Amino acid sequence: MTGYGVSNIESESINVTVEIKTLNSKFLDIYCRIPRNYSEREIEIRNLITQSLERGKVEFTLTVQPIGKTVASTSVNRALVNAYYQDLSDTATGLGFSPDNTELLRIALQLPNAYNNETVDDTSKEDDWAQIKVAVMEALRKCSVFREQEGRMTAEKFSEYINTIQTLLDQVAEQDKTRIPAVRERLEKQVRDYLSDDNFDPNRFEQELIYYVEKFDISEEKIRLANHLTYFLETMKASESNGKKLNFIAQEIGREINTIGSKANDATIQHLVVRMKDELEKIKEQTMNII
Repeated sequence: MTGYGVSNIESESINVTVEIKTLNSKFLDIYCRIPRNYSEREIEIRNLITQSLERGKVEFTLTVQPIGKTVASTSVNRALVNAYYQDLSDTATGLGFSPDNTELLRIALQLPNAYNNETVDDTSKEDDWAQIKVAVMEALRKCSVFREQEGRMTAEKFSEYINTIQTLLDQVAEQDKTRIPAVRERLEKQVRDYLSDDNFDPNRFEQELIYYVEKFDISEEKIRLANHLTYFLETMKASESNGKKLNFIAQEIGREINTIGSKANDATIQHLVVRMKDELEKIKEQTMNII
């Protein structure tokens, strides 16, 4: 959901700059910074943002500078500019350096509501708004393109993490082929150490062995984990919004990995499980940040 878009449009009466920044968030949180004489358009601007961006913390900045004939009907909001200037000057002094007065004034004049627009021509104002809306839509388009690029990069990382887990799962499957015979041998040796050959009951030993084999069996977990990995990749390629769905699948992947680790009773498989968990954590860190 991280994105950035900026657009600049100039007409006969105004110069419009729209800047949009988005950060990761579970919900759509919009902060608008717009000139006071366009405050009645804030709801419309928010609606445009909502239609384009589903989630994220959005910072929207609209700057409108009058040019041409419109300048004559526009005056500097001296009280506000003076307040801006004093605040900037105090901030610079507090940081321990002497600012350039001309630079401070230039910055103050660029801050919101630095000008009083005395134009009352509704037709002209509607024309200006039409230009502003074009700039807003262009900035939103660029922001969406930026987010799509970020999404493609994240998808590539997801595929890399999932493929790594699949490779580790294949290694678990290979190790599993030798695990049960090793368990059998270890159990038999331990039983014989405690019992004499006369007291050793092969039939009873086989019954106990079957119990332990069933207890340590991870065949179903391996199959379910492989299916979850495939489903994750398929869901990731779907066109609809799927961020929450990917998070749910990641939780299921984690559940199967944990079960394999708890039932394996094998040092090699335990090491492979730790590496799988490491890859899964990388996925979980990103799933909540996508739409």
